[in-house]
Amino acid sequence: MIKILSLLLLSIISISAQTFEYLESIGKFSNASSFYITANGLIYISDFGKDEIIMIDTLGNNLKSFGGYGWDENSFDDPSDIFADPLTIYVSDKNNHSIKRFDKTLNYLSALYKRESDNSEEQFGYPVSCATSNQGDLYFIDSENKRIMKFDIFGNFISSFGGFDAGKYQLSDPIQLAINSLNNIFVIDETEIKVFDHYGNGISIIDTETKLKSIRILFDQLTACTDKDIYYANLKVLDPKLSRIVLSGFDCTEIVSAIMFNNKLYVLTKDTILIFNKI
Repeated sequence: MIKILSLLLLSIISISAQTFEYLESIGKFSNASSFYITANGLIYISDFGKDEIIMIDTLGNNLKSFGGYGWDENSFDDPSDIFADPLTIYVSDKNNHSIKRFDKTLNYLSALYKRESDNSEEQFGYPVSCATSNQGDLYFIDSENKRIMKFDIFGNFISSFGGFDAGKYQLSDPIQLAINSLNNIFVIDETEIKVFDHYGNGISIIDTETKLKSIRILFDQLTACTDKDIYYANLKVLDPKLSRIVLSGFDCTEIVSAIMFNNKLYVLTKDTILIFNKI
């Protein structure tokens, strides 16, 4: 994997381009902050504008929405990120200092809150991004302490990494993370993507020379975004190339995030999801 990441780093120097053509838009949001797509084609969106979570399908049918500003189990205060697998939905409820867990139909299951824990090592605040590995471990960004936290499926603290003792892998301003099938954690940190193994050891630093705002990995298809640009790499191949994606037929005012799913590119803006097909 280190070899693959090195090749990915080299490919950034001479970025090729792929063109995708606009097909349609689905969903209507107030001020979307994040989204994720499950293998069975359900799309979950966190809407910062209304402090809501919205579930739609790939046809744009609105299946469920709930939330609103508050502190209880079914309300939020800045749902900054959302991650979904076919059975469970995780929300980084930033200003409530918790990771909330729901089933696939958005029924509340539990919340991880450790701000007042007696164990200082597991305390965290203002979580801004979360994802789970294929082993069921939960990783999230503790933005208050600028580090990655790792808990098991039962909510037990395992470790933290990327903090002041991480040397060149110390995180300065981590904003979003994603996990590949090898359980490596990719973290956006200003203009860099810092990559850690599942033990928290730093294994690669990818300097993109541009300030990214979002990173998503679905079926080892990596997408990373700025406000205006989207980059893509297929992590399944031996020699992945990071390509800039050119969007044709629609002018995106501001990109929030993007995901490659079933050979289509889903682009989240603040108020809708744009779907593009590769030309």
